[in-house]
Amino acid sequence: MKTNLPTEDIERKTNLILKILSGNSDPVGAGYIANQLQDYGVSLSERSVRYHLQFMDQRGLTQLVGRRDGRLITRLGMEEIAHARVRDKVGLVISKIEVLAFKTTLNPDTLQGNLPVNISLFPKDQLEMVLDSMKPAFEAGLCVSNLIALAAEGERLGDRLVPEGKIGIATVCSIVINGFLLKNGIPMDSKFAGILEMRQGTPLRFAELIHYSGSSLDPSEVFIRGKMTSVREVAKGKGSLLANFREIPAPSLGLVKRLLADIQKAGIRGVLMIGGIGETVCETPVDSNKAGMILAGGLNPVAYIHEMGIEAENHAMSTIMDYQRLTPFHEICADLKRGEWRNAHHQGVWKPGIPF
Repeated sequence: MKTNLPTEDIERKTNLILKILSGNSDPVGAGYIANQLQDYGVSLSERSVRYHLQFMDQRGLTQLVGRRDGRLITRLGMEEIAHARVRDKVGLVISKIEVLAFKTTLNPDTLQGNLPVNISLFPKDQLEMVLDSMKPAFEAGLCVSNLIALAAEGERLGDRLVPEGKIGIATVCSIVINGFLLKNGIPMDSKFAGILEMRQGTPLRFAELIHYSGSSLDPSEVFIRGKMTSVREVAKGKGSLLANFREIPAPSLGLVKRLLADIQKAGIRGVLMIGGIGETVCETPVDSNKAGMILAGGLNPVAYIHEMGIEAENHAMSTIMDYQRLTPFHEICADLKRGEWRNAHHQGVWKPGIPF
C-alpha cells in the first residue's frame, strides 16, 4: 500500500508514537495513542494510527501484543528514539510546558482539580532510605510544594505506570504556576531552566542555563545527571539548586502577587523571587514591559538524594495528577513509619492528605 504523506511527516509521527510507547510499560492501543498525539498538535484517527503502527511493526520498531491492537516498543524502537532527528526534538520541551499548563485545573479554594507532576522511580526496597534522604530538602522549602504521591509497582501516577521492582514518587512541577496563572488570564513566558546560586535563602545568579525553546532534552534531568547541583549545601546556607526563569506581562504584576498568595492555600509555593517591571533579576535582563520571576525546580528533593549517591530514573514534567491523590511529605513519612501506607496500599485504599 502506498502513502501520499511526505516522508518527513511520516517520520515525525513515527517518532512521536515511539515516544508515547516508551512512556508505557504495558501494551497500549491506537485509541490511547491517538489521544496522546493531540498533546503534540497531531490529529490522527484510530484507524490512521493503526496504519502507522503496521508499518512500524514491519520495521521492527513496535510489537503487537495479544489479539487486540496493543503495542509495545521494541529495543530497535528505543534506539530509533535515541537517534531521532534533533530538528524534530527541538521545541518539544516548551511545547510540553504549554500543554501541561493548559491541562492544569487546580482550584485552591475547593482543593480540586489536576496539576502537573514529575515522576521519579527507585528500587522498591530503597523507599524508606529515599524518603529519609529527601527530608532536609522538603524541610528547607527547596521545592514547589511538600505534597507528593507514592505508587507501588503495577500502580499508576497519573497516566504513568510504575514498572516491576520499582516505587514511584510524584513531586509537584513548577508548571503548576504557569497553569494557575493561565486559567486566570495571565500568560507566562517560560524562558529557561538553570542552576541557581543561593546564599542564606537568597537567589544570587544563574551559573548555568538551558533555554527551553532550543532544547531537545529536559534541562532538569540534564543538570541532575551531570551532578551540577549542590542542594545539600543550599539547605545548609550556600549552594546551587534547580530553578526556572519566567516572565509575565508588566500590567499583571499586582494581580500575579495576589494569585500566588491565593494558591498557597493549596500548599503550592516555589516562588523564589519576583522582580519589578523591566528590572534585572539575578543578573538576567528582563524586557521593559515584563517582570521576571524565578521558580524553584520541582526535582530539587530528587537532586538532593542524587548528590548522596542514590540513583533515580527521572521523568520531569511527566504527567498531570488529581490534587486529592497528593499527600504532605511529613504525613507520608509518618504513615510509612507506622506501616499504615503499606496497609492502605495492600487494601487498595489511599488516604488523601490534608494540605498544610
